[in-house]
Amino acid sequence: MSHPAVHPVEAPPLSIDYGGGDAIPPRVRIKDIQGMPGTPGGLTLRLCQSACAILALWVMATTSDFPSVTAFCYLVAAASLQVIWSLLAAVADIYALLVKRSFRNCRALSLFTAGDGIFSTLTFAAASAAAGITVLIDNDLGVCSQNHCVDFETATGMAFMAWFASLPSFLLNFWSLASGRT
Repeated sequence: MSHPAVHPVEAPPLSIDYGGGDAIPPRVRIKDIQGMPGTPGGLTLRLCQSACAILALWVMATTSDFPSVTAFCYLVAAASLQVIWSLLAAVADIYALLVKRSFRNCRALSLFTAGDGIFSTLTFAAASAAAGITVLIDNDLGVCSQNHCVDFETATGMAFMAWFASLPSFLLNFWSLASGRT
């Protein structure tokens, strides 16, 4: 009767040299996908998010009668929060790029995913509410001559642009977190 035996196996060398002096480097981890936190694409998305939200805030702040409509106040609040989140995330991206590290930590990626999901939903809801009120003022009531319809439409459009820039960040982070790429 034979007995099973355990034969120790040596660990493979870190690089393989085939005699010609050309060593094959060890395998590396999967590259970061542009748009994820800590990548140049992620920093670009963050800067676009904050620029669009800042423009929406600035346009809305230059109108004198936006506080009279709740949806416009909501747009200002949501754009303010989007600016804060995007700039904080951009600072984290700049730090990660400077030290040449990426956010592969599951907790950090979860934080970015949750923040992007919350603030992109908040921005989308505020932009949709403001768009509804803008359509009501312009098309249904026909009182655009008494209001700042162009300013309201511009601020609403910039809020949608901020949402369009924040949605890829959320989707890439969520995909990376769900697929276990951390």
